[in-house]
Amino acid sequence: MSPRPPSIAGRLARALGAWTLLWGAAVGLAIWLAATHEVDELLDDTLASSAELLVAVLREHGDAEGTPLPDAAIRRFAWQLVDADGRVRLRSPRAPQAAWREGGAAGLATVPGWRVYGLATGREGRMLYAAQSLGERQEARLEVALAAIAAAVAVGLLGHFWLRAHLRDELQPLQRLSMRLHAWDPGAAAPPLGAPERAELAPFHAAIDLLAARLAARLANERAFAAHAAHALRTPLAGIDAQLAVALRETDGAVAERLQRVRGAAARLQAVVAALLALFRSGDGAAALQRRALDLRSLLGRLPGLPLAVAVSGGATLDADPDLLLAALVNLLDNAARAGAAHATLQVEADALTLHDDGPGVPTARREALRAALADADNQGGAPLGLGLLLAARVARVHGGALSLPEVERGFAVRLQLGPGPGVPGGGALEPAR
Repeated sequence: MSPRPPSIAGRLARALGAWTLLWGAAVGLAIWLAATHEVDELLDDTLASSAELLVAVLREHGDAEGTPLPDAAIRRFAWQLVDADGRVRLRSPRAPQAAWREGGAAGLATVPGWRVYGLATGREGRMLYAAQSLGERQEARLEVALAAIAAAVAVGLLGHFWLRAHLRDELQPLQRLSMRLHAWDPGAAAPPLGAPERAELAPFHAAIDLLAARLAARLANERAFAAHAAHALRTPLAGIDAQLAVALRETDGAVAERLQRVRGAAARLQAVVAALLALFRSGDGAAALQRRALDLRSLLGRLPGLPLAVAVSGGATLDADPDLLLAALVNLLDNAARAGAAHATLQVEADALTLHDDGPGVPTARREALRAALADADNQGGAPLGLGLLLAARVARVHGGALSLPEVERGFAVRLQLGPGPGVPGGGALEPAR
């Protein structure tokens, strides 16, 4: 079994998924780099504002111990009030006991573990330092980055699913084109493709139209050849039959028996030729099928000199095309005779006909190989099927059925399931037997 070819939709979906993830990561990284700078600036401005607020409070209430300070500033930041000599006069609970900076340095600075903003209080050289831990600032950056990446990935995934749905819709014209081609009869003048639904499909439409024109020309030539072949084959066969009939009237004894067998073989050959030409002219035979009620015994009576004794059991009426069914039976009976069978039984059950001979049969492995070949719709008569089984299988198929090989204890059995015909539920009116 050949490997399944890759799907265009699947490949594009995987490519879109990969690009979505890469795009989300790239956008998230870009936003994180831009946001980090903005977050640092925002936090630095907040540090400066907090320091100014604390200095204003100290100036209003004095900077002695016990000075009330805003709770918000204490919760969000740490702070220190440092004397000119570097001694920490006041501090928040989170602030270290040692001064963050010495020498009365003002402005922003980064010290181990902290981001510090210093502001002079204007009294005795004292400095107020407001600070935030570098861990908190990194956490803020990380939150911004994760939010940016999540938003980018979410937008990317939405775009991914939208593109997949859109791609599926865009591939529908291809599906509809394949369905029209599947329903197209190559014998028709042109495939019912209609106008191209997409500009990219226009070359396919043009190529299919050109191929259809070539097929139509080839089929026309083959049908013309079939008509000439039918005339060329039937005329000499009819002449042979006429000459054999005359010879039979003029001879008797052993020679007459031999001539009768030759005439029977010629009659079977005529039936096979007629059936093969009918199948050839109609492609699969369905277009030229002429089903009607048949009496199986009368049908077999059209074959003088059968190669083995044939008995009909069960019902003897069957709905089928007489020429095609006769050609199938001729080949199957010849196969049975060549295999060594002396007797065969034909049993009719509803729309099925079973032929069971008393020959040696075939081994199980051989039967399984034949079944596998019958299941292959592309089998063209090569090994392991011969012409007899292949023709019988095609006859069953054009009748809407199939050929099967049932298990039997002795000999060999073939079952032609012909499918419902006219006169049964779902069929048309039944033609009378001719």
